[in-house]
Amino acid sequence: MTMTLREETLKMHLENNGKLAVTCKVPLENRHDLAVAYTPGVAEPCKEIKEKKEMSFEYTCRGNMVAIVSDGTRVLGLGDIGPEAAMPVMEGKAVLFKTFGDVDAVPVCLGTKDADEFIRTVEILQPSFAGINLEDISSPKCYDIEDRLKEICDIPVFHDDQHGTAIACLSAVLGGLRYVKKDIKTAKFVVNGCGAAGSAIGRLLVSMGAENVIMVDRFGALYEGMDAQLDRIQAYLASVTNKEHKQGTLADVAKGADVLIGVSAPNVFTKEIMQSMAEKSIVFALANPVPETTYDAAKEAGVAVAGTGRSDSPNQVNNVTVFPGVFRGAIDVRARAITEEMKVAAVYAIAELIDEKDLREDYVVPDAFDPRVAPAVAAAVAKVAIESGLARKIVDPEEVRANTAKRVGR
Repeated sequence: MTMTLREETLKMHLENNGKLAVTCKVPLENRHDLAVAYTPGVAEPCKEIKEKKEMSFEYTCRGNMVAIVSDGTRVLGLGDIGPEAAMPVMEGKAVLFKTFGDVDAVPVCLGTKDADEFIRTVEILQPSFAGINLEDISSPKCYDIEDRLKEICDIPVFHDDQHGTAIACLSAVLGGLRYVKKDIKTAKFVVNGCGAAGSAIGRLLVSMGAENVIMVDRFGALYEGMDAQLDRIQAYLASVTNKEHKQGTLADVAKGADVLIGVSAPNVFTKEIMQSMAEKSIVFALANPVPETTYDAAKEAGVAVAGTGRSDSPNQVNNVTVFPGVFRGAIDVRARAITEEMKVAAVYAIAELIDEKDLREDYVVPDAFDPRVAPAVAAAVAKVAIESGLARKIVDPEEVRANTAKRVGR
């Protein structure tokens, strides 16, 4: 009898005791091997690192190791399920890091909801890692945690729920705009949902030059001076978007929109809303696991380009096209941070993999398994890190691209 997805997933996790294991990279078969790998030989790299701490990146696993840190307060669509229940997701993330970027990653699920305790814990873990990937932390706490860690850490800190989603989404949006012959600067964007992912999409749109953006949340359209309890990121977005102070619901402000992006709730993009948009409209519905509209429903409503986060529909927006390459590039040049400029570079690196002549309504963003993606993103991130003076190590970006392709066998 065929198993359901639930049954198959539980069986796989149970039989394998999870998805990760530690393996040894060096031989350990005799007394000599033991003397080289451990005592007395191991004292030699210890002495070298004592003299120059930066050598810990070269002599130890730290140089390719990322911590995936979560408190389990906002996991997928499950909400606050706690650090133990978050472990399968963090394990899965580690598998994706390894498979798509050859980055070694370790789940670190913290038993605290206190932001200060979270920050202090990650700060003192720095010597063991080359980067920190924050994951599944509730907003607005996630903004404060990331901002503070970026200030105090000397290694890259990246909240994938925010920035990975934004980069993946906007690479798809750029492809869609190229296909329908519209410009990011003049197109009208409506982003429904102003939590961690939606806010990051809004901010990245502004960074990329979009001049007509309206953010929509449970308060309706955001605008500067509105009477609502906005968090600091929402308040910032209200001040730099919706310059005409348009008010109302999603249905009100979606009229005439060129691009509608959802990171909100299932089935809220109705046929009427989508049909009220401009000609040659673009819709990306990214609520997970049930999107704001299905691909088929969007096409039936007359949308020119549609996509979701689902793997069973065209134009899938998937963070796996982002974080493995971002960290691969940052690690390879020993970057101290991941900046807004690196995120923008990653967007264009992904989008430009599809030639103009190859664009189709059902192919405006590369597939998650496209072998060119991680190498392109890694090279783009490394290039910006070097140009901005944030790289400890200078490596030709094209060498980063080639090495990434070789590492992941793609």
